[in-house]
Amino acid sequence: MMQYHEFLAQVRRRGEYADQQEAEKVTRVVLEVLAQRIPRQESLDLAAQLPGSLGEVVAAAAADQPESLGIERFCERVAERVQAVPRTAQWDASAVLSTLADSVSPGQLNQLISVLPTAYADLFGQTDLSQ
Repeated sequence: MMQYHEFLAQVRRRGEYADQQEAEKVTRVVLEVLAQRIPRQESLDLAAQLPGSLGEVVAAAAADQPESLGIERFCERVAERVQAVPRTAQWDASAVLSTLADSVSPGQLNQLISVLPTAYADLFGQTDLSQ
């Protein structure tokens, strides 16, 4: 499992953020929005595989009734929280979710992406969600 500082360093590189604090803020927002989008048990399973306080962020944001957000609305929600435009938020989400894809087990990744629409594949750095 990837360590907390390694996760943030990878997000920072992929997102080309100025510093670790910006990478951490974006990471927390994207993970919160994701946790509100997927079933509660999926959020809790994901939280168990995330390093440091990132697991706590996901577990705290887990929703009993997940929101059915398409990719556009997902990015808009991230944009609202990081005070960016949706296109920038898509970049942010991709930096975080592709790092997440590299840090969790293949089984967890498959479980996670199976509950999301196909349009999310690019955010995870996957060509499709059936891998």
